[in-house]
Amino acid sequence: MCGIIAYVGQKNVQPLLIEGLKRLEYRGYDSSGLAVIDARRQMHLRRAVGRISVLEDRLAEGSPLPEANIGLAHTRWATHGPPTEANAHPHVDAAGRIALVHNGIIENYVAIKQLLVEKGYTFKSQTDTEVLAQLIGDLCIQIKEQNHLPPGASILQRAVQAALNEVEGTYGIAVVSSDEPQTLVVARKGSPLIIGVGDDEYVVASDASAIIEHTTQVVHLNDHEMAVLRAGPGRETSFRTMTIGDITVSPVVQQLENKLEEYELGDYEHYMLKEIFEQPNALRNCLRGRAEQREGRIVLGGLADHARDLVKARRFILTGQGTAWHAALVGDYLMEDLAKVVTEATYASEFRYRNPIVEEGTVVVAISQSGETADTLAALREAKERGAMALGLINVVGSTIARETDAGIYLHAGPEIGVASTKAFTCQLAALTMLSVYVGRKKFMGQGQTQEVIDALCAVPDQLDVVLKTSEQVRDIAAKFVDRENWLFLGRGYHYPVALEGALKLKEISYIHAEGMPAAEIKHGPIALINDGMPVVFIATQGLQYDKVISNIEVVRARGGKIIAVATEGDTNIGRYSDDVIYIPHTIEPIQPLLSVVPLQLMAYHAAVLRGCNVDKPRNLAKSVTVE
Repeated sequence: MCGIIAYVGQKNVQPLLIEGLKRLEYRGYDSSGLAVIDARRQMHLRRAVGRISVLEDRLAEGSPLPEANIGLAHTRWATHGPPTEANAHPHVDAAGRIALVHNGIIENYVAIKQLLVEKGYTFKSQTDTEVLAQLIGDLCIQIKEQNHLPPGASILQRAVQAALNEVEGTYGIAVVSSDEPQTLVVARKGSPLIIGVGDDEYVVASDASAIIEHTTQVVHLNDHEMAVLRAGPGRETSFRTMTIGDITVSPVVQQLENKLEEYELGDYEHYMLKEIFEQPNALRNCLRGRAEQREGRIVLGGLADHARDLVKARRFILTGQGTAWHAALVGDYLMEDLAKVVTEATYASEFRYRNPIVEEGTVVVAISQSGETADTLAALREAKERGAMALGLINVVGSTIARETDAGIYLHAGPEIGVASTKAFTCQLAALTMLSVYVGRKKFMGQGQTQEVIDALCAVPDQLDVVLKTSEQVRDIAAKFVDRENWLFLGRGYHYPVALEGALKLKEISYIHAEGMPAAEIKHGPIALINDGMPVVFIATQGLQYDKVISNIEVVRARGGKIIAVATEGDTNIGRYSDDVIYIPHTIEPIQPLLSVVPLQLMAYHAAVLRGCNVDKPRNLAKSVTVE
């Protein structure tokens, strides 16, 4: 859950690394650092605790770093050891000649560390990463002493290979050595790494945001693969990919889908606000060419080769974590309501450890914005091992989950930088709706119902433009209750997962304690939490359970709760039961979550701003959770 950026080429590396770190800061931001190797083969290391700006200040205050054409940098989200300068990356070996950055967890680092301590090595940090750096340094010494390498062979490459054959766990690493000042070695297992291929230069990063400014040609490393990258004056630029076991692999160069301006903040104060307001266009892109309104059909080209098996499927398992799991819960309702197929939404982190039953005819759908979520990837692999068909609902083209599924649906939501997911969630709901109609139509859905759902789905982008106009109203409501430390979010049916998502958004960026639950559940214990003035958000749109929701509202009002209702436009009744009402346009019930969630996103955003929180970089959180 950290950000890696590394470079070898002809440019001065320091500004490039700093800019890359800023683009990656949403992946982790409790400490950062960089290491460069100058023309005199001297290693220079700088590290700092806190945001990237602290590292920038450190670089500006001290003696300037010399120009260098190779280096690596890292922004950290702590797994082993607290955020301290000693625990910040890069880590170096005992001789200070090898520098390494790492994303992932080395599970057997304690045993390796003990062996190195017995050989006389000492350690300055509490991290598993320093153990890997020291191990590579020790292996470099051994390989030099053996002197068995052919002329021109890379000692660093061989040492990295030998080290990775000893470690257990996950890693995305970049390594440089002052003994080989134009060589960059990178490798991955379970943690994403992308190699940007430029003109006489290579940029390596955890994701495309740090690469796209320099090149749009990239290679996605697969698990158990590594690359040796060389560039510099007087020697030919070279790029070799191989397995950790030294079997040559032919790299597949791909074109990045997104444009640089999509990663820019523009005129918005925060990425989260930008991404909330991008939802109408994100949904238009998600639906384009798929929801064919005129023809009344759903076209999912990525699933065409598997249509027969999807129709025969006896059970769907939708899996994800966090916001993606909430999307899976909505998908559970959609699949059973529209496609009439048994469906289960499950936490990916629990799926692989509970000895799940995967019968013949089971389809597992992995839902992940990044396509790199470690728990979701592990669940997907477990399901495939047990014989399930594997589908993916992924936003990042070329990501690991996208490559390991049998088929899938790309969201086309565009880059999502804010840690709190917004537009990816609504695009996940749209994709799950299309999947439900796609399967349902091939099984039993009549053309009339199909057309009704497609018409409603295609109307959502324009309807969202209307919902977004409530932003100032939502801000005023948030201001009234922002000092309250406990909130409840309640909904029924399709809106139960929306209540969970609204509570999650408020928790993760404003640090207000919030709980989401089915509205009927309030009477079975949680009603004890209600006290005078407590804000309770009800999703009370018109539908099959509207009268039941009104009854639940009255139960809360009778105990002093303050009611904030998200209701259907034109509902004049709801105002009698609510302190504040936010209206959304009318639509059919399966489509309502696409609209009702947006006021809750805005509520969380405005509450966080009013409380002075860092909206895009909430404490303790990282965007892409690539460790278990």
